[in-house]
Amino acid sequence: MTVRNIKNITPIKIKDPTYVDLYSPWDLKKIGKVECISKKEVDQILDVSSNAFKNNKKYLSKIKRLEILKNCRNKLLKNSRKFTNIIALEGGKPLKDSKIEVERAVNGLELCAEALKKSHGTEIPMNINKASVNKIAFTRKFPVGPVLAISAFNHPLNLVIHQIGPAIAAGCPIIIKPSLETPVSCYEFIKLLLESGLPKEFCQMINIKNHIITQKFVKDPRISFLSFIGSSDVGWKLKTMMPPGAKCAMEHGGVGSVIIDKDADIQKILPSILRGAFYHAGQVCVSIQKVIIHEDLIDQFTELIKKAILKIKVGDPRKITTDVGPLIRPSEVKRIDKVIKKSISEGAELICGGFAKNETTYECTVLKNPKENSTVSSHEIFGPVLCLYSFNTIDEAIQKANHDKFAFQSSVYTKNIDTAILCYENLDAKSVFINEQTAFRVDWMPFGGIKHSGEAVGGIEYSFSDLLYDKLIIINSNNITL
Repeated sequence: MTVRNIKNITPIKIKDPTYVDLYSPWDLKKIGKVECISKKEVDQILDVSSNAFKNNKKYLSKIKRLEILKNCRNKLLKNSRKFTNIIALEGGKPLKDSKIEVERAVNGLELCAEALKKSHGTEIPMNINKASVNKIAFTRKFPVGPVLAISAFNHPLNLVIHQIGPAIAAGCPIIIKPSLETPVSCYEFIKLLLESGLPKEFCQMINIKNHIITQKFVKDPRISFLSFIGSSDVGWKLKTMMPPGAKCAMEHGGVGSVIIDKDADIQKILPSILRGAFYHAGQVCVSIQKVIIHEDLIDQFTELIKKAILKIKVGDPRKITTDVGPLIRPSEVKRIDKVIKKSISEGAELICGGFAKNETTYECTVLKNPKENSTVSSHEIFGPVLCLYSFNTIDEAIQKANHDKFAFQSSVYTKNIDTAILCYENLDAKSVFINEQTAFRVDWMPFGGIKHSGEAVGGIEYSFSDLLYDKLIIINSNNITL
């Protein structure tokens, strides 16, 4: 499978586009090219979005929005196999996981429609003192305005649906910039939206090579909301550039920690730990990076995980038997190898892995007791690397799990309800899972980090709510007496 030129989907004409070649992360073969905008198009694209918002009553009633979401959902379901292959091709996600991503995306559109159906305002109490006599008051939901969405490579379809879907449901025109390495899923999805009846002004896809152009969009007062999924350093920098009054949602990474208490059944939980650590080669913002396990169990657990990893198939993502595919680019393979080797030189014990299988893939790696100040312990690795640490008391485990900067999702495996509650109360995280791994997610739950890990809350319904504001109306009439 190959793709042709991935164009910017906007109502304006790109006069002098630059092109970036698109490569498969697995075999590095060229699979297409990406058309990028220049500075000259920024104002035109923003004008299109701004004007669409000003005239949104002309374009998109609630009935029309629901119809578009339903039609697009049906088209996406019909094209499931096509999108599954695209995700594997451009992002390197194994076919079995790409299929699940498409299933989630279909459900995501259903959730967008449900969120719109349930959306409503609130009556504000009146006639309860002299000032409020003969009055009635209530709120209604209104869209905040044009949205700029910057997406990431690791879920090239599902992430853009989490950004585009709620915007359409809320009635907000959206300009979306997918990852320059995985634009095909976004491109093909927007084509389905347009076929489903969405006016082209309401969803513009832009490809950008120059970061200065991205910043021009972020700084512009015509943007009312910034949705950013990506690295912490980039996200917080962009937030400082936003105009007054603009809102944002930031989804960054973390250093996912799992505590395994001495009463846990380690054989039973091992598959979920492996899944949480090595799904999509660890390129997930809530991937398990640290397992903090009771000292009575660590040796047995180490042997179990060492044997289990031998059964994990690393290779071509287009094969249904592959468990772990490539990293997004060869430079990531080199970066991870450097971090692992440095950790070993600092005293970590290599249990398994620790080498590149080829230019694009890295073996699933387990390190035991790396130093707390090693990069592999203190920074998000975003690769197929799992670190094991031992603890004696649960307070010690919580201390090792907590990070001074990142706080996203953490978990604890225990049969003791008091231990579970203690961890829930004291772990620095936006979500704490009991007897479940950190990479668990369903698309209707709140999702997001605190500290450096993010701001606001993801999840379809929560993203939808962020794109609306309450507008109050007060009616004064002598006929209002109750």
